[in-house]
Amino acid sequence: MGKVIAIANQKGGVGKTTTAVNVAASMAATKRKVLLIDLDPQGNATMGSGVDKYDAPNTCYELLIEEKPIKDVVISDTTGKYDLIAANADVTAAEIKLMEVFAREVRLRNALAPVRNYYDFIFIDCPPSLNQLTVNAMAAADSVLVPMQCEYYALEGLTALMDTIKKLASVVNPELTIEGVLRTMYDPRNRLANDVSEQLKRHFGEQVYRTVIPRNVRLAEAPSFGTPAMYYDRSSTGSKAYLALAGEILRRGKKDSVSKVS
Repeated sequence: MGKVIAIANQKGGVGKTTTAVNVAASMAATKRKVLLIDLDPQGNATMGSGVDKYDAPNTCYELLIEEKPIKDVVISDTTGKYDLIAANADVTAAEIKLMEVFAREVRLRNALAPVRNYYDFIFIDCPPSLNQLTVNAMAAADSVLVPMQCEYYALEGLTALMDTIKKLASVVNPELTIEGVLRTMYDPRNRLANDVSEQLKRHFGEQVYRTVIPRNVRLAEAPSFGTPAMYYDRSSTGSKAYLALAGEILRRGKKDSVSKVS
């Protein structure tokens, strides 16, 4: 069965969508079958995958509210060579309508059930807020990957986010775990970034990925060309970092499997 990873942080501007698009593309480059779900009404992951959010025939709205079969909603022609479920402004309406439907917290989990065995990885790009869309992502996911900048306020927010994830897990998904904490937009010349990074490692230990995503112009430019960074400039430090992250996720997965068997 494939692994479902929600990429979430209640704080905006931490590289959440950049991570979703680029880790999905990096995993697909390792010949894994990957699905990226854009749950953010802004539709940035959709645009960053080379899909015009304004022309997307179906989105998460049709999946969650109209309950269309997932095979009718998936877009296979993306620049990242992964499958995509798109988002646009219609998903805002989905968030509102979810308040009115039965078993609203598990709509996404139920929709994904028919394809869990088909994909190796399903990544969910969550909105930067705690709403019904995020709750659906947490209910459907096996784990949560948390991107964060190494700055003081982000560190404070991370503790609150971890508490929120634990509370959500107790209500909608007791099996939910923390996949890892990813340091993004990292500048090693910045003393504060280094200090916060050390605090993170002390507090969260092995939950912090060894891989660090640097500040990188190519990562920032790639979305405007509708493509993941590795297909915009594979030699860039940002592209190499996300390829390294994909490798680290795979290695952790193998280690966890061995632990469960033993």
